[in-house]
Amino acid sequence: MTTAVIVDAVRTPVGKGKPSGALHDVHPVDLLAHSLREILSRNEIDPSDIDDVITGAVTQAGEQSFNIARRGLLAAGYPESVPGVTVDRQCGSGQQAIAFAAQSIMAGVNDVVVAAGVESMSRVPMGSAAAGVTDLDGVAFDARYPDGLVGQGISAELIAARWGIGKSAIDEFSLRSHELAAAATKDGRFDNEIAPLAGLTADEGIRVGSTLGQLSALPPAYHDPAIGARFAEIDWVISAANASQISDGSAAVLVMSEERAAALGLRPRVRVHTMAVAGADPLVMLTAIIPATRKVLAKAGLSLADIDLFEVNEAFAPVVLAWARDLGVDLDRVNVHGGAIAIGHPLGASGARVATTAVNALEQIGGRYVLQTMCEAGGLANATIYERLG
Repeated sequence: MTTAVIVDAVRTPVGKGKPSGALHDVHPVDLLAHSLREILSRNEIDPSDIDDVITGAVTQAGEQSFNIARRGLLAAGYPESVPGVTVDRQCGSGQQAIAFAAQSIMAGVNDVVVAAGVESMSRVPMGSAAAGVTDLDGVAFDARYPDGLVGQGISAELIAARWGIGKSAIDEFSLRSHELAAAATKDGRFDNEIAPLAGLTADEGIRVGSTLGQLSALPPAYHDPAIGARFAEIDWVISAANASQISDGSAAVLVMSEERAAALGLRPRVRVHTMAVAGADPLVMLTAIIPATRKVLAKAGLSLADIDLFEVNEAFAPVVLAWARDLGVDLDRVNVHGGAIAIGHPLGASGARVATTAVNALEQIGGRYVLQTMCEAGGLANATIYERLG
């Protein structure tokens, strides 16, 4: 089987996903084009050699509709001969784009693919793709789940309650995310992965100098008496302090066959070692990262002890804490440069953003393996293991 390698990965800084955010005035097509253009400028490759551009985007509505992958690559100046496709695996869309790119190379279908992700949550609000829809589920789905599912914030509350994770631990983890991201920024650990845009040179949402008291003082974000009556165990611990931020951003990853990289004189940074996807209870929704992690390790023939670093998307703090508790992973190896609570979570871009950060962090410590996993709406998760080369 052909080996799929990542030659390079780049991302925009992540902007606050609100009208006052630094990237709000950047059209989503231009937001994507920036990363697509940068991945070419950093590598000597003829863009006509690119077999496909696979892009994750969650809210494919408005300015992010009509196959933004194709419009983004044309805006970036790629030849008209280069195709593009947009994929949606919810929050894992950017990671799935990398997986699809690697799979196509491993199967011998493609030699060079750019995997990317984009989301402008300030311009295309989350959920707007379903605007005006009165019935998302239909009869058969409703019959299977007659009590109905809940939003991700409530799922995070259920995880905290059912795993017995208290608010102090949740807020302490959130403060850790901000402190690690602030330190990584100050120490230049993101410099190799960020391509400044619109005057923004660093991730906009990091709360430098925050205290535990400040974070703990924020009110519950999802308190609902009706939900409380249905789920008496909920303690209402989720706030804006311990949830991922609404954000704008994009990222791009250059994936090739090992042979093509060698022929072009490009140095592969990691190989895409093993990939897996998993499903779990769609009510609790955000716990599929646990079986996905077990699945990808089993497929790879590796153990938790073999993994140098873990990147677990910080959709909500209790998601990561429940994952770590179930698997017995020491948090010292998890999200060592912070995560989405501090950096932000531009939905379709996050999988590619996290992969970009993971590759850089692995190189910085001289480790061999990094495992990336992301929870996704509907009870889904992606997991990928990357192996450092050279």
